[in-house]
Amino acid sequence: MAVGILGTGSYLPARVVTNVDLRTLVPDADPEWVARKTLIEARRFAAPEEAASDLAANAARAALERAGVTADEIDYIIVSTSTGDSPQPPTSNLVQDMIGATRAACFDVNAVCAGFVFALGVANGLVRTDPDARVLVIASDIYSRILDFGDRRTAVLFGDGAGAAVVGRVPDGYGIVDLDLSSRGEANGLIYVKGGGSRLPASPETVEAGDHYFRMNGRGVRDFVASAVPPALDELLLRNELKPEDVDHFVPHQANGIMLRELVEAVGFQNAHTHLTLPRYGNVGSASLPVTLDEANRNGSLRDGQLVLLAGFGGGMSMGACLLRWGR
Repeated sequence: MAVGILGTGSYLPARVVTNVDLRTLVPDADPEWVARKTLIEARRFAAPEEAASDLAANAARAALERAGVTADEIDYIIVSTSTGDSPQPPTSNLVQDMIGATRAACFDVNAVCAGFVFALGVANGLVRTDPDARVLVIASDIYSRILDFGDRRTAVLFGDGAGAAVVGRVPDGYGIVDLDLSSRGEANGLIYVKGGGSRLPASPETVEAGDHYFRMNGRGVRDFVASAVPPALDELLLRNELKPEDVDHFVPHQANGIMLRELVEAVGFQNAHTHLTLPRYGNVGSASLPVTLDEANRNGSLRDGQLVLLAGFGGGMSMGACLLRWGR
């Protein structure tokens, strides 16, 4: 049985923050330096009244409309986020209420920037168990709320947004060809938020120390991606008897433009169409991959029968790759 994507959607907040605008928050972030080091020109920041669930609900509605599926036909809602509205309830339950998906069972996943592919893997298993099921997979992150704007190298990278896909049964020969999910827990110190959990509960002391801010070892992450991601993608292609030149579209997590350029070179995807939304939206956490996929879908880049490779990687450290045979 074939399982695939029935429709995609995305939502980006209205507020555009260019590299020039960002200097009001990060005074030592020279706009030319940011563009040269990251290829990012702008990003979106959520409005004060917007939370992760609001962005997720808007992306979900767009995906449902494109799929021709109503909210009450959804059996499961999976939200990938590391910046949920609150520790509990799950952000997915809030989205369920917002869009009226009253039949759906709801839960969140957190594999940071690899989360959308991890959630696709779960959705794939659910539909294979129940061929009539439809799963709404959403990734939504608001990183602007957890950035330390005194940390120039991290603060310039991130933005806010949400992307979604409706997953269900598709005609034979289309859909998910294969998935590969992996985690490297020994590298957990490369990306983290130290405070606010059960080990270091939020307190005046943790806030004063900035423990609620997102932290990242940028050089360590770059080295991890360079050493771990190409072999994982190579193995995924190999076991499906495919070569890099067989891939028509490469949709990676939008981490850093220079890093992605190096990744494309390392895996031999020079002939594939590598889709980038990073210059306009920055790194949108787990949402960056479905936002980019939706844009490629809406602008007509993805043609019937073409091979699409999704690749997510992020904190944990976690990696997720998915091969799709695209079908309209």
